[in-house]
Amino acid sequence: MILNHVSIGVSDVTASIRFYDNVLKTLGIKRSHMIENVAAAYGEGFEFWIGCPCENRSSAGNGTHIAFNAATQQAVIDFHAEAIALGAICEGKPGKRPEYGEGYYAAFIRDRDGNKLEAVFIG
Repeated sequence: MILNHVSIGVSDVTASIRFYDNVLKTLGIKRSHMIENVAAAYGEGFEFWIGCPCENRSSAGNGTHIAFNAATQQAVIDFHAEAIALGAICEGKPGKRPEYGEGYYAAFIRDRDGNKLEAVFIG
């Protein structure tokens, strides 16, 4: 991976921790660090962070898109289902995406702050 970590702003850290704990669990990703009422990190190396945006400004950009690796197609399905059950908006149901390459299987959602997330399995 060429990046050390990615961080996105959320409007409600507590609610977002509940959302991301449950959604990322479907991909085998666990919360690894927390700064009370400020931020939380996920992954063994704290690769993905959520937290309060700087200066309380809007943080989700129209081009924000983060893709998480999934170990199986079923994990992609579970990611999508859990996210939708927790109030995410569907941006693309689980399925093959041949335009992105052979064996590309993905689902897309937007969290409550408008961040676009993807779970992808390539196999």
